Amino acid sequence: MLSEYERFRFRFDGIEHDVYRAGQGPAVIVIHEIPGLTPEVLRFAAYVREAGFRVYLPHLFGVPEKPVSATYVATSFLRACISREFKVLARNEASPVTNWLRALAREAHRECGGPGVGALGMCLTGNFALAMMIDPAVQAPVLSQPSLPLPLTKAHRRALHLAPQQLEVVKQRVQAGCPVLGLRFTNDFACPAERFQRLREELGDGFESIEIDSSPGNPHGISPRAHSVLTVDLVDREGHPTKAALQRVLAFFRARLKTPAT
Repeated sequence: MLSEYERFRFRFDGIEHDVYRAGQGPAVIVIHEIPGLTPEVLRFAAYVREAGFRVYLPHLFGVPEKPVSATYVATSFLRACISREFKVLARNEASPVTNWLRALAREAHRECGGPGVGALGMCLTGNFALAMMIDPAVQAPVLSQPSLPLPLTKAHRRALHLAPQQLEVVKQRVQAGCPVLGLRFTNDFACPAERFQRLREELGDGFESIEIDSSPGNPHGISPRAHSVLTVDLVDREGHPTKAALQRVLAFFRARLKTPAT
């Protein structure tokens, strides 16, 4: 699937990673989840491209295109935990790699133009889109099952993996008209309900939440262990709530990033 993409090396402030890009239109940065750029992440990226966007896929960990397995998830998670680019337990501090991601957003905006870029993080990288909002180039932030900091305590479950001064900038941007979209399954222990409640408290109507019922016996038969709204647990079938969530994400990107016709 990556044969359709151009690979380039992007370096900023001592951090460098490969980035894959393809498509035409405004830029959308899709930040992969654990364990990496899996076929399911690439399937989601294809939906974004087909919707009329140029997709940027930073490769932060894992092996590109390698399928998901329990062992692969565990090894990628361990490597992320010990990496200096990630701070998986930090409640009031963003991971250092978000500085690199903001620089990538500026570069993507320079290349693609338009009102700005989209940024979508998922799982371990879910809250990164909030930290990226510090840069005005990011105009369409999406948090899919944001799982940092790891929800080990009550305080961690409510935390946003963001420094207080960064949160103030995010709130100012939301008040100025830049909304935030969030997605999670209701029974997901890795992305607890307290985190979305905190986002509602901080961002008010500027935070749009999509919380898909994954309780035992739910009408769509979604597993109580479901976690990845747009990838592994996505059911591409009309009428399914994960398909509706995918469609809402694409509509959010269109509304925020497509230049209105004149």
